[in-house]
Amino acid sequence: MNRKIIIPLFSIITIVFSLNVWSTNPPQKDKNKSKSKEKTVTPKEPKEALVLKTDTVKIKPVAEVVEVLDSVKTELNLKFKFYKKNAHASYYAQKFHGKRTASGIRFDNNKYTAAHKKLPFGTKVKVTNEANGKSVIVEIIDRGPFSKVREIDLSKKAFMELVDNKNTGGVIVKLEVEDK
Repeated sequence: MNRKIIIPLFSIITIVFSLNVWSTNPPQKDKNKSKSKEKTVTPKEPKEALVLKTDTVKIKPVAEVVEVLDSVKTELNLKFKFYKKNAHASYYAQKFHGKRTASGIRFDNNKYTAAHKKLPFGTKVKVTNEANGKSVIVEIIDRGPFSKVREIDLSKKAFMELVDNKNTGGVIVKLEVEDK
């Protein structure tokens, strides 16, 4: 190639390359230069107006407190009416885990559910252990127990929260039904 063509071509490539580099990474400003050329923005209001005053903040009271127990959503302000005292409660065996219940829902031993002979499906029942005062709220999703002695079958999770001795299979409870 001719030397007269190569030098201008090299200059053009250098200029194009430097423009591409500067567009992605602009040159850094020299820190020693004075900052008088930079624009300073001053707020229109005094700085005191930007500070929040904590003594004038009003907090609204929460209207309803909601507690979520796995899939059963229960409001703490539910009203329960007495249903039965000295009822015998037991819990489902693990072999029923995952099987369909009478309501069509799959049974899960890790949720707060129960079986009762007569109460309608979806009814929330407060089950209280009379010996230690512990209670849980369960939802009726199945029929049973099929024994004249027992009144309610609880899921294993609900039953274990009621009892102190985890080796028992039954407990005497008080049943309260949601008052609608």
